[in-house]
Amino acid sequence: MTLFSNLGNYRNFGLLIIRIGLGIMFIYHGYPLLGGGVKTWEAIGSSTKYVGIHFWPVVWGLLAATTETFGGFLVIIGLAFRPVCLLLLITLVVAAFSHFGKGEGMDGAAHAIEDAVMFAGLLFLGPGRYSVDKK
Repeated sequence: MTLFSNLGNYRNFGLLIIRIGLGIMFIYHGYPLLGGGVKTWEAIGSSTKYVGIHFWPVVWGLLAATTETFGGFLVIIGLAFRPVCLLLLITLVVAAFSHFGKGEGMDGAAHAIEDAVMFAGLLFLGPGRYSVDKK
């Protein structure tokens, strides 16, 4: 369609929009978890049991909350973009397994899976021109 034929020229702007949107939402969801303290971190970190990790739930929860909060900021500015995408992808895979493990099925896991697919794609695409990494 002619109306959309030139939008490919704005690929980097599209990546910027995706980065800003995802980054804001991950900061929004991660910050309360980060500030929630040890009980919150333990509750989050205990989700690793669904992928076979049964030790250090507080540490894993703190790492997940930190990854969501600061990872969201790094996604927005495009710094250390691919490593952050990988960390967020891992966090989201654990979240999806957690939803399945709790019996919530695809309805419960859908949001984590959607975000995981997005970060998997961004891992290959990179942050675009409008980023600190500028790749």
